[in-house]
Order: sequence, then structure tokens, then C-alpha cells
Amino acid sequence: MSEECRGKSSWPELVGVEGERAEAAIERENNLVDAIIVEEGSSVTTDFRCDRVWVWVNSDGIVTRVPKIG
Repeated sequence: MSEECRGKSSWPELVGVEGERAEAAIERENNLVDAIIVEEGSSVTTDFRCDRVWVWVNSDGIVTRVPKIG
């Protein structure tokens, strides 16, 4: 990857947390990113972006994967 992203880039501590709380924490800890909640099984674009964090949640709204820049 030729582009280097700035700020915190991964949030393993948020797995198991409610998605909206995780979204707020990510955006508070790195104001350069937009955290986007996505339900497991949904399709998303696969391009890499330093300003985006997918927050994958289950049907109960709980984070199921480590949120990270991409």
C-alpha cells in the first residue's frame, strides 16, 4: 500500500460492543475517519480508503469483527 494512513487504525477492543458506541469511539479516537456500521452479510466496496472504517455488526447490533481503516 503506497498510502500511509494517519492516526489510530485498528480497534480490537470494540469487538463485542454495541455498534453505535463503537462508531462514536472510533470517530472520537481518530477524527480523520468516518466509521460506517454495516450488518454482516452486506456487500461493501473493496477499495482501500484511509478515511473509512467498516464497523461490522450482527443482527443484534454487536460488533463482530475488528474495526480497522480500509
